Amino acid sequence: MTEPGQHPAEPPERVRVTGPPSRRAATARTSDIDAGTRLGGVYMRSLLREQLRLALGVLAVMALTIGLLPLAFYLAPELSEVRLLGVPLGWLLLGVVVYPALVALGWGYVRRAERNERDFAEIVSEQDA
Repeated sequence: MTEPGQHPAEPPERVRVTGPPSRRAATARTSDIDAGTRLGGVYMRSLLREQLRLALGVLAVMALTIGLLPLAFYLAPELSEVRLLGVPLGWLLLGVVVYPALVALGWGYVRRAERNERDFAEIVSEQDA
């Protein structure tokens, strides 16, 4: 209630609550990278070098395992005579076993690439702090 001669107080501003408070995602302050400084260039080259090393490693594993299977059958022709459940071993290896191996390689690559990016973001944010 207000006394005579006083103006009523303004009501407090309404606040809309849409859910529990959320934390802001931790983002790296990338001022050196955005500004194109030499330090930012060093950071970016290190990330790109690490990602390239990872990609070449996965490619090498894939080439050595999947790529050498035809060579193994060429060098050891008796392998082509082997049958499992009535299906030639070459068909089973190249037509069935390869796909789970590719999925596993892809899964491992994505996990490692994301870890590289997380580590990079931590390094950049530590340098800005």
